[in-house]
Amino acid sequence: MTDLLNALRRLARTLALCGAFATAANAAEVVEENVQSEEHDFRIVKLAGGFKHPWGVAQLPDGRFLVTERGGRLALVDGDEVSYIDGVPEVSAMGQGGLLDVVLHPGYGDGEHDWVYMTFSKPGDDGTATALARARLGDGALVDVKELFVQDRFSSPGRHYGSRLAWRKDGTLLMTIGDRGVDRSRAQDINDHAGSVLRLTETGGAPADNPFAGKEEGHDEIFSYGNRNIQGLAVGADGRIWASEHAARTGDELNLIEPGVNYGWPEATRSKEYSSKAPIGKASMPGMREARHIYSGRFAPSGLAAVDSDRFPRWRGNLLAGGLGSEKLLRVVLQGDDVQSTETLIEGELGRIRDVRQGRDGYIYLLNDLPDGGLFRLEPVEN
Repeated sequence: MTDLLNALRRLARTLALCGAFATAANAAEVVEENVQSEEHDFRIVKLAGGFKHPWGVAQLPDGRFLVTERGGRLALVDGDEVSYIDGVPEVSAMGQGGLLDVVLHPGYGDGEHDWVYMTFSKPGDDGTATALARARLGDGALVDVKELFVQDRFSSPGRHYGSRLAWRKDGTLLMTIGDRGVDRSRAQDINDHAGSVLRLTETGGAPADNPFAGKEEGHDEIFSYGNRNIQGLAVGADGRIWASEHAARTGDELNLIEPGVNYGWPEATRSKEYSSKAPIGKASMPGMREARHIYSGRFAPSGLAAVDSDRFPRWRGNLLAGGLGSEKLLRVVLQGDDVQSTETLIEGELGRIRDVRQGRDGYIYLLNDLPDGGLFRLEPVEN
């Protein structure tokens, strides 16, 4: 009987990936039946809830989901059932810190590369650091857990860990680290991992063709720098790397990330001080790259997806950007390296949007950052 039930579950997951809803949809809750937008009308479906400040989501090949909670738990969503996985690395769950992003190895499912990658705020004697680990998914627990990378300097806990992950087509892994929220100038120091985008091998090393690899100045792992706190990261079908970056008070940025480029923080920024509202830096500086787009108001970006799904053909080539304080999901229309326009798809319906992902099945998945957070799916509605 157990074997039969397991076989039926596997069949249900396969059907879900092919567009049917099976077990998961029977338990799903439609939050909004028909949200109208310029290119695709869609519905919002809640798949699971009860997460405590969820941060990152990854869809497994069989249709299940892994969801990180900032407090340090890793959830497994299997249809309408949510369980928790043991063996997660120790985290410092203070302020913005904790268990953060999660992605699968691009070859996940072939047996050899069945690795789950996680970022987290690692506690230490001198504070905390942004760290990367990988593990295999065992029966109710992570196995073969290995720490792959820890930023070079521990500092006061609680702020600006960055911590988004994204794979490039060349098999290297991008990882963001914030400026850590105390000494802004760290983001301008290429001998400090803070305030940068890293490019790593699948085992956490530095590729030999990184911008500063093998040079006297600069860490081998650094790909770009001058980044305040990137919490949205996506690689498009064309290979372009896009990043949503928190500024301070207004001035949140969408950047096109390129190797060796200085993105200006805190010298070149449209941001203002929280208390005095005085400008933090100049709008532009020689040798520093300006943002491709400044998000309107206090957007507070987190979560970014590059759409190439056949389920949303008229969104192909667009970005979907989540906002925390703004509680928005924006569609960002690109034309080459530039932003042509934006459209607000969601505003307030889900609260703070923490993560935005295109799943293996082509649907769009969202997490909201709440004490009782949920996993949501966007589905096209054909009129």
